[in-house]
Amino acid sequence: MTVGGGYPDDSGLTVVIPCYNEVENIEHSYAEIVAELGEFDLELLYVDDGSNDGSLDVIRRLAESDPRVHFISFTRNFGFEAAFSAGYRYARKPWILHIDADQQFPAAEAHKLIAAAKSGYDAVFGVRTNRQDPVLRRWGTAAFHFIGRRLLRIELPQGATAFRLVRTELAKRIVDLRLGTPYFLATVPRLTNRYTTVPVAHRARARGESKVGMSFLSSHAVELFVGFSRRLSTVAATACVLSGALALVVALATATGMANTSALGAALFVLLAVCLVSLALTVRSLVVVGAGQPRPRLYYIREASLPIDEADRLLSTPSNLGTT
Repeated sequence: MTVGGGYPDDSGLTVVIPCYNEVENIEHSYAEIVAELGEFDLELLYVDDGSNDGSLDVIRRLAESDPRVHFISFTRNFGFEAAFSAGYRYARKPWILHIDADQQFPAAEAHKLIAAAKSGYDAVFGVRTNRQDPVLRRWGTAAFHFIGRRLLRIELPQGATAFRLVRTELAKRIVDLRLGTPYFLATVPRLTNRYTTVPVAHRARARGESKVGMSFLSSHAVELFVGFSRRLSTVAATACVLSGALALVVALATATGMANTSALGAALFVLLAVCLVSLALTVRSLVVVGAGQPRPRLYYIREASLPIDEADRLLSTPSNLGTT
């Protein structure tokens, strides 16, 4: 399946830049993107994910001085998926380049993605060749891909990152699905087989602090594993049934004097069964969310420099904010 037409160098490119408390990097990211990609019919769309460090003030100034710059600002911090989903939804050029404000992916590497797209791909994902992140994050990502691809059989582009070039029409289709777990890397293969990966350079963060910790990675992994595979929930349910049956046998043996198992042992088995049942119920609830059942919207917009759907606003915006 191939959607849309043309390529970024002849049809236009929206660079979506999600940012949360990146005040030290905003101007640097803007300068680098414009220097490397300024020859394109370019739109820069900053998505401020509820920053409280002055990031939005810097973005406003850029938008006032350069008509190519636009922004969306959330009512609070909604997270990574919400930020890129809003950016993709409101992108106005035929292609989207996703690049984070931390500048760990050099903007010059986008030319590699663009060159690959010309082979007829709908999405091209960058793969870090010299990842400049802490060891724990590198190991966590490796484990994440191994479990997702090998054990749970989820189709994921090998080594893919958020540094990606996607046809806007495809990106909008994915965002408009409003999935309970909007995991972009796993959703692309469900809609098209025209995707690929390209090795790209990576560099250490020069300014500011990373917002990606083990808590983020863990919750991100659980959403993927549960929302895109039934294997995890099947294992949990089976474990609950077996442990519950074992706990019942031990309890009965203790009650009838058929075994010397202590009451404490029986109690421990019962507690284990209760814990596993709770795990199964939690997994089931996540599966329901992943199946697209009703849930709160991913984000609400407080301010924007371009027209947005009123349904994406939490409240009517006062006219003195000067937004559209």
